[in-house]
Amino acid sequence: MRPSRPTLRRLAVLLLIGGLAATAHRAARGAEPSPSPRVAEWPAYGGGPLSIRYSTLDQIDRGNVSRLVKAWTYDTGEEGGLQTNPIVVEGVLYTTTPKHRVIALDAATGTLRWAFDSTIKGTGPNRGVTYWSSGDEARIFTAQDHYVYALDARTGKPVATFGVEGRIDLHENLGRPPEEQSIRLTTPGVIYKDLLIVGGRCAEGLPSSPGYVRAYDTRTGKLVWTFHTIPSPGETGYETWPKDAWTYIGAANNWSGMAVDVQRGVVYVSTGSAAADFYGANRKGDNLFANTLLALDAATGKRLWHFQAVRHDIWDRDFPAAPSLVTVTHEGRRVDAVAQTTKHGYVYLFDRADGTPLFPIEYRKYPPSTVEGEVTAETQPLPTKPAPFARQALTEDILTQRTPEAHKAALESFRTFRSGGQFVPFAVGQDTVVFPGFDGGAEWGGSAFDPETDLLYVNANEMAWTGGLGPNIAGTGGRALYLDRCAACHRDNLRGAPPQLPSLVGVANRRHDGELAQIIRQGTGRMAGFPTLTWEEVFAIIEFLKTGVDRDVEHGSSSPLSQKYRFTGYRKFLDADGYPAITPPWGTLNAIDLDTGEREWQVPLGEYPALAAKGVKDTGSENYGGPVVTRGGLVFISGTSYDKKVRAFDKASGRLLWEGALPFSGTGTPATYEVAGRQYVVVPAGGGKDGGPSGGMYVAFALPRGGKEP
Repeated sequence: MRPSRPTLRRLAVLLLIGGLAATAHRAARGAEPSPSPRVAEWPAYGGGPLSIRYSTLDQIDRGNVSRLVKAWTYDTGEEGGLQTNPIVVEGVLYTTTPKHRVIALDAATGTLRWAFDSTIKGTGPNRGVTYWSSGDEARIFTAQDHYVYALDARTGKPVATFGVEGRIDLHENLGRPPEEQSIRLTTPGVIYKDLLIVGGRCAEGLPSSPGYVRAYDTRTGKLVWTFHTIPSPGETGYETWPKDAWTYIGAANNWSGMAVDVQRGVVYVSTGSAAADFYGANRKGDNLFANTLLALDAATGKRLWHFQAVRHDIWDRDFPAAPSLVTVTHEGRRVDAVAQTTKHGYVYLFDRADGTPLFPIEYRKYPPSTVEGEVTAETQPLPTKPAPFARQALTEDILTQRTPEAHKAALESFRTFRSGGQFVPFAVGQDTVVFPGFDGGAEWGGSAFDPETDLLYVNANEMAWTGGLGPNIAGTGGRALYLDRCAACHRDNLRGAPPQLPSLVGVANRRHDGELAQIIRQGTGRMAGFPTLTWEEVFAIIEFLKTGVDRDVEHGSSSPLSQKYRFTGYRKFLDADGYPAITPPWGTLNAIDLDTGEREWQVPLGEYPALAAKGVKDTGSENYGGPVVTRGGLVFISGTSYDKKVRAFDKASGRLLWEGALPFSGTGTPATYEVAGRQYVVVPAGGGKDGGPSGGMYVAFALPRGGKEP
């Protein structure tokens, strides 16, 4: 007879020390634990090709984690923030800086070994690097805007025989004019044998580059294969688009990372929405392979199976993180599976071999769009298990109670919104609630999986956002161009949604015309560029931003994809003091049992220092970087936007065991590794998500040597 879950939890409490809880958890399911081989390195983004952010190291454990001290820090001397997950190979830590330089540090001391500067001005996300070796040769692959460089891992010098003078250009080989493309690599590619497989970040409005998945020879930089995420004539999925969509639609891209089953020779790829994000009249159909989990033959790019999570996405419901390759107990047998988290707060679990869902998926009906030209999908698929790890509908009963005034204002605003849960189409002239918001649910930091217990750890945002549609105005002036290309992020009134989406009010006082022109054409930070705009159009936009004057220009080739309606801007649902206008938790850390589909525990993650000082603690907050789980019984996570902390939780119970202070909020994902018998946890701390100062520091923690840190 199988023990009840309460019985199992009581057993877990009794067996916490020394990792015995993990053994009991697995034994209760009739499976013997099979410990992974001990690995001292952190060799890839996400910890390794499986992308499970798990470490076999256990020198730091439940009993001693409270003694952690700072072992070393490295200051890049740059501002701009960090979203990296550093890698560590053979005692060397490889990572990037806020301005996208690549650095190699002694992993035991933080001492700089070498640095590479491409001289390309880098801003925005650059989440790390990729390591490849063969025999005596070792290379670091790094993204610098739309280029990918191959560097000698020992010296940091470009490898001249790779591509053209050490780099390849992602604007090429897309079947469209390279000079009109806007694509960059923000999340590192993955390695399969001698192939570097990459996705890319594309513009989310039109025109946009297609988000093809591509594999390059690691030695020569030669393109080996391409998978068309927007299918061409004759390819699977072509019928889910208008017949010419492959020539003009963009995105459907992998921006969040991939995972590789090296033994099977399969790469698992998660994609985002097609452009434009919020109005799809010119892409009628389900739009394969947008919002899709793909299993591709890693050697050839051939599709093996796929699952589309959102049909004809008009809510920007990208798959936000790389899939995790896990092994679980299902119906009494061990199954190699793939787990995929989502922005709307669900986990999908599939048999890795053929894509069979391990828990049933229901196709539920949702209301159609009432906007002219828009045709939404009749049904959307949701798993019956696991239950969602974030709340699914914003209702009056969960509006903020922080103060009577805040509640009253929130109620008044809420009653002007359309709020019906998931997949409610946007309307013209009235905002619709998206909850969880545009930044998740799950986010790009990804999840961690513990092969000892089959628990998946995922952090979540519980923030409500709103958005709506408005008519595109007629005309060929700077205002029309701004509304068509810029207002989706910066809003009609130029105020944006800081700090993620900056205000453009008074931008002329902060940047000169040349800087603004370069940003509009080439992009910056999370903004993609608009290389198809003519210079006359660019300066018409600048004149509108500076003076409000709407000067007509002769349009170039940039406007044939303009549509009747446009997105009117991202809006967080906040109260007058800037706090979320809903009841806490505003961010959580969750443990989900992938064997049963049950949630093991959930705890608030993060807090607002000003509220905590008044005794309002454990509210949770926005959080981005992901967790790391270890054989030592711990889950390490920073990620929180406001409180500048890294935390260690007991992986069995969710109990907070340790907090460490950071110079800036740590919105990247930690890494843990061992050098010379000492285990370290390194945290990228760069801030940038709270609207305050940003930087670029790496902080490593370890146990004291001999009871005292030198």
